[in-house]
Amino acid sequence: MKRENILTGSPWEDKMGYCRAVRIGNIIEVSGTVAIVDGAKVKADDAYSQTFNILERVEKVLEDLNASMKDVIRTRIFTTNINNFEAVAKAHTAFFKDIKPTTGFYEISKLIAPEYLVEIEFTAVLPEKQNISKGL
Repeated sequence: MKRENILTGSPWEDKMGYCRAVRIGNIIEVSGTVAIVDGAKVKADDAYSQTFNILERVEKVLEDLNASMKDVIRTRIFTTNINNFEAVAKAHTAFFKDIKPTTGFYEISKLIAPEYLVEIEFTAVLPEKQNISKGL
């Protein structure tokens, strides 16, 4: 099967040897994604805006792979404070209210930098293409 890597140009992709997402066949795995904390719209103390930012950015990554949030079957949410659950859940449901992927929510001691409160991984599966050739 063909492998398609999605790179964002981040210097960490080469330093760490990873990419934002990988698609093989109809399966897409998206690496752990944190928010772009800008201090205005996305603040270092706002778990809701960080989660929403992550979801918006991953939505674009999926579109680049001819997929959508409707294809997401699992999210794994990591937070540095389990008390952020309500804020994270509010943003998550804005994208997944009707889709309802399986989800894990985990408190961890820290993420890659102190301003990050949330990191999310995604798994998406595209519908199998049906064979519409004559005679099959």
